[in-house]
Amino acid sequence: MNINLTMIGQAISFFIFVVFCMKYVWPPVMEALRERQKKIADGLDAADRASRDLELAQEKAAKELREAKQQAAELIEQANKRSNQIVEEAKDQARAEGDRLLAAAKAEIEQESNRAKEALRAEISKIALAGAEKILETSIDEKAHAGMLNKLAAEF
Repeated sequence: MNINLTMIGQAISFFIFVVFCMKYVWPPVMEALRERQKKIADGLDAADRASRDLELAQEKAAKELREAKQQAAELIEQANKRSNQIVEEAKDQARAEGDRLLAAAKAEIEQESNRAKEALRAEISKIALAGAEKILETSIDEKAHAGMLNKLAAEF
């Protein structure tokens, strides 16, 4: 065996192997690499889009949370105003009721006072008539002297 011939044979075999690989092995490998590269690029784009979508969602959630807090604060403020208004209305009603009760009590006291005065006048007139009868020892006509007694009672 000749070493030169072996080297030439190996070179030709290597050349045939390289041509075979370039024709049949290399294109599918390159195609697989391109597909893999495309999948990676698509995955990175999807991750970027997802990241942007997440940021937008977080901003939207924060905005809605702020709006909800603001609405809650407004509702609380309205409730406080309404409760204060109800308390004031209750106070006004209580004052009006108290004034009404006070006026009714004063009127009732006035009526009782007038009834007591009338009863006292009647009692005094009876006592005066009884005393006058005893003094005069005669009967005095109540009806005839009622006008005079009323006039006398009005002076007091």
